[in-house]
Amino acid sequence: MGDVTSQELRKALDVLHALGEACTGSSAFARDGVALLPRLIASDVTTLSVCDLDGGHRSVVTDQPGAISRHALAAFDHYFHDHPLVRDHGRNPAAVTRRISDLVPNSQFRRTGLYNDYYRAVRIEHAMAVPIHVDQRFLVSFVLNRTGGDFADRDRDLAEILRPHLANLYRLGIAIEQPRDRTDEAPAVAAAAALTAREREVLDWVAAGKTNRDIATILGASARTVEKHLERVYEKLGVETRTAAAMRWRGLRRS
Repeated sequence: MGDVTSQELRKALDVLHALGEACTGSSAFARDGVALLPRLIASDVTTLSVCDLDGGHRSVVTDQPGAISRHALAAFDHYFHDHPLVRDHGRNPAAVTRRISDLVPNSQFRRTGLYNDYYRAVRIEHAMAVPIHVDQRFLVSFVLNRTGGDFADRDRDLAEILRPHLANLYRLGIAIEQPRDRTDEAPAVAAAAALTAREREVLDWVAAGKTNRDIATILGASARTVEKHLERVYEKLGVETRTAAAMRWRGLRRS
């Protein structure tokens, strides 16, 4: 940690303050987090990654919509359990910030199917993950990606300083939303009960990281029909984005 300067620490505090001020729920936390973190640590593509460890699926919020195609997302899922960061962080309560190069030499990683089928396709050379929530089912991380040189030790150290505070803000975002489910006349269980069988089915696939087009193909429906299902889901769950809906649905299934 000795290489982190006082100026960098002040910038880190500014980022945390801005993120905390804007944190009105899990979707706001995800949106603002991927926008603010690159101000502190240079990143060509930044994501909030939610990994379903049982299902082997990842869903992402990114600072560059469209930067990761559905084909690339499918390639990631194909190698999900082989990913060095997923293996190191998944179900690991002691998980800390890691670069891929901390776990696998770059020369070795570039010979893997994961690199050639996913990272080359999205033109990313290096990745660093900051785990902010780990349990037996889900791994939630901010992931910074670069097309050029790898992240320096000081980048990793600075991200690790931020990590516990980001985790607290993530929990705050979830907690802010929970009272909405409890102060309504209908508690969380009733919110889930209000969903139709087809809406639940759509939500399951959203939580598994599938796009609307993917879900339409799976269900034998049109993409517009899936969109209409999701509009009703958002209204019933009191959310505005598919990521927030997926997070809320995971919470409802656990309750």
